[in-house]
Amino acid sequence: MQPQLSEQNLAKLIPEFYARVRADPVLGPVFNRAIADWDEHLEKLQAFWSSIMLTSGRYKGQPMVAHLRHEGAMTKANFDRWLALWRRTTGDLLDPGIAAALQAKAARIAESLQLGVQFQRERLARS
Repeated sequence: MQPQLSEQNLAKLIPEFYARVRADPVLGPVFNRAIADWDEHLEKLQAFWSSIMLTSGRYKGQPMVAHLRHEGAMTKANFDRWLALWRRTTGDLLDPGIAAALQAKAARIAESLQLGVQFQRERLARS
């Protein structure tokens, strides 16, 4: 039987991943400027991934709105760096099947966020 993603996996993954993000020379400064309360943010991120991957319904936020507040940092290079770190961390910590599912979902979310940011930039440029 194939291992399944669990809340325990997410409770291990999310803090470790964001510790790596915060230590990253490029992403760290971006995230540390954007996040005032890391404990609260990590709880929100665990709820987000739980809702996305486990359909728990725990997350009640609006990720696009939250990311648009930091539009200047939402570059393709930063998304690519975040995704590479996500792939590495999920691969280090989780069963390969679980890691692959999280990696695929993150890539789709990143694409959606990038499209939303680009749409906002174009909309602002027209006004």
